[in-house]
Amino acid sequence: MGGPDQKSDEQSTSADGANPKTQAEFFLRAGKKVRAQFPTTPGVYLFQDQAGRVLYVGKAKNLRARAGSYFLKAASEDQRTTRLVREAYDVDYLDADSEVDAILLESRLIKDIQPKYNRDLRDDKSFPYLQITTHEDFARVEITREPRSRGVKLYGPFTSIGSLRGALQVLQRVFQFRTCSLDIDEQDERWRWFRPCLLASIKQCTAPCNLRISKEEYRQDINRLKKFLEGKRKPLLKEMREEMQTASENLRYEQAARLRDEIQMLESLNERGDLEKHAQPEVFYMDPKKGLAGLQKLLHLDTAPRTIEGMDIAHLAGEETVASLVQFIDGLPFKPGYRRYRIREVEGVDDYASMFEAVSRRFAKLTSEADVFPDILLIDGGKGQLGRAVQAFEALAVEPPLILSLAKKEELIYVHRRQDPLKLSRHAYALRLLQYVRDESHRFAQNYHHLLRRKRTLGQD
Repeated sequence: MGGPDQKSDEQSTSADGANPKTQAEFFLRAGKKVRAQFPTTPGVYLFQDQAGRVLYVGKAKNLRARAGSYFLKAASEDQRTTRLVREAYDVDYLDADSEVDAILLESRLIKDIQPKYNRDLRDDKSFPYLQITTHEDFARVEITREPRSRGVKLYGPFTSIGSLRGALQVLQRVFQFRTCSLDIDEQDERWRWFRPCLLASIKQCTAPCNLRISKEEYRQDINRLKKFLEGKRKPLLKEMREEMQTASENLRYEQAARLRDEIQMLESLNERGDLEKHAQPEVFYMDPKKGLAGLQKLLHLDTAPRTIEGMDIAHLAGEETVASLVQFIDGLPFKPGYRRYRIREVEGVDDYASMFEAVSRRFAKLTSEADVFPDILLIDGGKGQLGRAVQAFEALAVEPPLILSLAKKEELIYVHRRQDPLKLSRHAYALRLLQYVRDESHRFAQNYHHLLRRKRTLGQD
């Protein structure tokens, strides 16, 4: 612009460099653009300055809703958002096939473009990375805030550790990689006698710990994962279809079927990539590894437990009694393993009988399908609830896992086959982990209970 308009704008520029008139114009123009042009699908949005430089990159499950939130009145109260919008001249987007793809695309763009308002993410080493080991027979895939300098392939940094955990669990359903810390040597035949964890049972790991997959086959799976993380989805699918065809022609039908299933899951990732079912809390109030180590010492276990399941009962005046089951792997929630049970055989208020039914149904199914039991089963309650859980296993005539119950108020830990309860310091890592499992099972039970009540109220039951 020139002439009087330019002079007027210069005179009205505020002390911090913002031009109120230009800023108001941007709000109107960009807000209208978002509402008219942005889709309601996943992707990344980009704020740009007048020279076309990208100032900020963000991910979204719904591009129109997320980008549009910057132009609401409430956004003006956030100082960081205000500074960004004052400097921005335009807003654009790149769509993605799924929420998982959006998370990965955001990370790649931040790394390549290094936007001004993503600077904290670029410079702060405490942000999460996805780390794939390269020095082992069977590579590990893990999330870390302290990436190694050698022997690994790094992806990131990522903006949200919760979203990254959710994306990792979604991708694990496709590529079936391991996330454990075991040091597996393919030449050591003793691994053939190792018991895999429940991830193998639910087909989210190919169990290299039991040598069920060769080093070469596992490496192919990891290479496919790397290509997907690098945004090479279309060439990856083409390559996998060719491999499937070759395997079928050479009568390797099992390999061809597995590739077929992986291709189908990749193609339908937009349907499977809902991170609300997988994403974990942003901050954990306890250290999972220290919690597991504390449980190993407290309970005199040969190794630290990997899998913990927690169960709780919820009801309202004896109506709509439900049970919840939550799964924790390596000290963190594993949302795909959560289960809900509507109590069928108990009338009125009877938490003991309800727990007996829920435990019976859960472990009868695991037994019939020859699935792996958890290392620890945690019951919300005291000695009475623990006793009914034990009776459920006796009725099934199966050997139970280690069963604990955690009573509220005094936070006493009751242990199966131990007479007196354990009382730990409120700051003990082992207790904090058990509290986390207990509280999560309680939250999940209450959530299901309210869902049933709402359905009944609306006549949808």
